[in-house]
Amino acid sequence: MRLAIDVMGGDHAPGVVLEGVIAALPELGPGDQLTLVGPRSIIESALRERAVDDPRLRIEHAPDVIEMHESPVEAVRCKPDSSIVRMCMLASPKTPAEQRLDGVLSAGNTGACVAAATMHMKRLPGVHRPGIAVTLPTFHGPIVVCDAGANPEPRPLHLAQYGVMAETYAKHVLGIANPRVAQLNIGAEEAKGTRMTKLVRDLLAIVEGTNYIGYIEGRDLFDGAADVIVTDGFVGNTILKLAEGLSMSLLKGIGAAVLEADPELAMRMQPIAQRLKKKNDYQEYGGAPLLGVNGVCIICHGSAKARMIQTAITQTREFVETGVNAQIGQRLTALAPLIEPRAAANQTAQVRTPA
Repeated sequence: MRLAIDVMGGDHAPGVVLEGVIAALPELGPGDQLTLVGPRSIIESALRERAVDDPRLRIEHAPDVIEMHESPVEAVRCKPDSSIVRMCMLASPKTPAEQRLDGVLSAGNTGACVAAATMHMKRLPGVHRPGIAVTLPTFHGPIVVCDAGANPEPRPLHLAQYGVMAETYAKHVLGIANPRVAQLNIGAEEAKGTRMTKLVRDLLAIVEGTNYIGYIEGRDLFDGAADVIVTDGFVGNTILKLAEGLSMSLLKGIGAAVLEADPELAMRMQPIAQRLKKKNDYQEYGGAPLLGVNGVCIICHGSAKARMIQTAITQTREFVETGVNAQIGQRLTALAPLIEPRAAANQTAQVRTPA
């Protein structure tokens, strides 16, 4: 299997990215290959410093870097020799099969990853807009939120497709037998929500084979009410960062309160606290797949440490092995005659009817 890593992506690149790569090597097979994409001199120097010489590692020279603050689409167009663009070009269907990458991952500029993957890897048949599916830990098990930042201003059809793609991902990758799909809304009642929310509801309700359960509120997100949550990229990304900050803040607050009240009890609780922290630490969950592109693209958190990169490499490998993209393509192709005319009619009515 051929995978590529954007060595220059993330707040702590290239050091922690390479440390994650090195940590992942024992988990890979002898026939696997990891392509390190970035400035050759920087990568070679870093590998020498760490005394790493593994035949499964190869370097793809990419002298430019897309910074976090840059406009994604403009940067992708103006920096063809950047690590993100070169990586996605190597996974393009236009690349000869014997050289094409099976999967790519980056902790760099999320928008640039989405733009480069869409531009060069292209979309799966039937997909209108790719979406990021992030897995969040809860007491009741993992939940998938889609979209988490790729498409902040979607159309109803995009969100309906996110529900189908994320459900397929939850079933085939996370092993959830019959994922419950819900929409995030300001209330669970049918009458609540925007016109967009209701249009998406009408589309998901007619999707055959999907366990669509309707609306859920934000407070139900971590209470086991659903397995897949459909929302737009703006709200999804906000949820992701809120959940990360809140979980760590609560753990710190509880730890400080117990330590102040009973230092001896705090010492006895330390192993439990460590287990809770690990379960809720996003570094342990790798990256998030960009669902809908014709290939495997995993996007990591910008603050990713070595452990996240290591986990994401294994995750990318598993995603490729499951063949979930073929399942997504088949489902959306089969559903297109059912939901696309309905979505087009709703869109026309929405334009003609004043808000």
